[in-house]
Amino acid sequence: MAKQNVSEQFVDILARAGVKRMYGVVGDSLNPVVDAIRRNSAIEWIQVRHEETAAFAAGAEAQITGSLASCAGSCGPGNLHLINGLYDAHRSMAPVLALASHIPSSEIGLGYFQETHPELLFQECSHYNEMISNPQQMPRLLQTAIQHAIGRGGVSVVSMPGDIASQPAPEKSVEHALVTSRPTVRPGDEEIEKLCRMVDEAKRVTLFCGSGTAGAHAEVMEFAERVKAPVGHALRGKEWIQYDNPYDVGMSGLLGYGAAYEATNECDLLILLGTDFPYNAFLPSDVKIVQVDVRPEHLGRRSKLDLAVWGDVRETLRCLTPRVRTKTDRKFLDRMLKKHADALEGVVKAYTRKVEKHIPIHPEYVASVLDDLADDDAVFTVDTGMCNVWAARYLSPNGKRRVIGSFSHGSMANALPQAIGAQFVDRNRQVVSMSGDGGFTMLMGDFLTLVQYNLPVKVVLFNNSSLGMVELEMLVAGLPSFGTTNKNPDFAAIARAAGAYGVRVEKPKQLESALKDAFKHKGPALVDVVTDPNALSIPPKISAEMVTGFALSASKIVLDGGVGRMVQMARSNLRNVPRP
Repeated sequence: MAKQNVSEQFVDILARAGVKRMYGVVGDSLNPVVDAIRRNSAIEWIQVRHEETAAFAAGAEAQITGSLASCAGSCGPGNLHLINGLYDAHRSMAPVLALASHIPSSEIGLGYFQETHPELLFQECSHYNEMISNPQQMPRLLQTAIQHAIGRGGVSVVSMPGDIASQPAPEKSVEHALVTSRPTVRPGDEEIEKLCRMVDEAKRVTLFCGSGTAGAHAEVMEFAERVKAPVGHALRGKEWIQYDNPYDVGMSGLLGYGAAYEATNECDLLILLGTDFPYNAFLPSDVKIVQVDVRPEHLGRRSKLDLAVWGDVRETLRCLTPRVRTKTDRKFLDRMLKKHADALEGVVKAYTRKVEKHIPIHPEYVASVLDDLADDDAVFTVDTGMCNVWAARYLSPNGKRRVIGSFSHGSMANALPQAIGAQFVDRNRQVVSMSGDGGFTMLMGDFLTLVQYNLPVKVVLFNNSSLGMVELEMLVAGLPSFGTTNKNPDFAAIARAAGAYGVRVEKPKQLESALKDAFKHKGPALVDVVTDPNALSIPPKISAEMVTGFALSASKIVLDGGVGRMVQMARSNLRNVPRP
């Protein structure tokens, strides 16, 4: 049996950690590792057209599976291209191992061709970032990197010079058992008791939920019922908490709707559950606040806390709920449910135009029809900007659908690359990229990756020929729009020329059939929908502080049946409110 080299051993360890794919672009110092993958059936090399796509795809795969994913870039410019997607993965707590191949070890520090310093470049977007300097070091260093990515939730970066990658591996390397999942973190009894007393003493409790409530839907609902609490959510909490929720009062923040803002500001105890909600202007300053989070470094960095609880949301509520007294007074809950229903009804009544006949097509209408036609277990990847607004308002979660975007990092061009990673996990699951024309064109080259691998991703392109969110930000600042207009081609024709299915939609009556046909197509498809650039949106509560970096409009538009069909849900919840 031939002796292993370092690259082969590297790939074996990744496979043992559960990595199924490595996304990247081949080249120079990376070639020994790619060749090792070619000869190892446990890991597939996914050839993309840009390394930024590789990092976004790996991050999306990790978010879908909860397992370690991987990406790689060649020395210098190659691995430098990874950095934006790695920032997104790290801020999304997606476990990703990135390989940054390096120049020859004998040339480091001497200004060699393509030389950069990965150990400095990736420091801010990783939990662990180290260079392999000799073969004996590699197994332990790689395993340590894996443990950081999985254990802490985020990115680890390993730099490896090409000459080290080609050297013989040590015969007796240390290979310890690998951790491949995170444990449940239970808060201490003292914190549980303090929280229990605060809940019992409070007359009006509101729950505000983020992505940390994943897997805790039943526990949140049980606790809300016990303390008669309205339940609001941040954008990243939408998919986990909005469905089957009779206590729902909508979403707060810049993309918010309903009565979540009022519920969080009119209570006397606000409990933040698994959320790193970034907009502190929407949080109250004069009520007691408790935050529960599995990451202690997140506690208290958005608002002043009266109690910080370090723990998993589900485990915390399992400990807490049996200990708190059952509340019988529903006045606050019922008042917030009515405000929520009235808020949604109000904007529906204010909207009188025949949206299904409006040209250019309203993007809200596109999102609403897409929500109706998509599969019950579809994965939506959503571009940053106005697509975030339409996804937040119109996609209906149900416990099986997933919505992935650059919700914490806020990068453009994330949707198509993330759709690639999501689709590789399961070719039979419907994956829909809600792309803006600005984001799509930024990494449009990787539409060819869909074609090359015949990935059945459906790209629904919201094509308003502008950088819509930026244009609205300029409006807020009192500036004329400048540099925001895109001169776009017929994207459907480009898709067809590339070998994919492509259709252009300019009239509302064409939309439903176009989406249905695209969804039926077995391979990649692009639906280029020409949308109204003047469709605007505002948050539910506005102040000068809130509008910084955000676009306000003169009108607030929500379709009947929109906001994820939450108009009907709000009506249903209101019917369940006891009558005096």
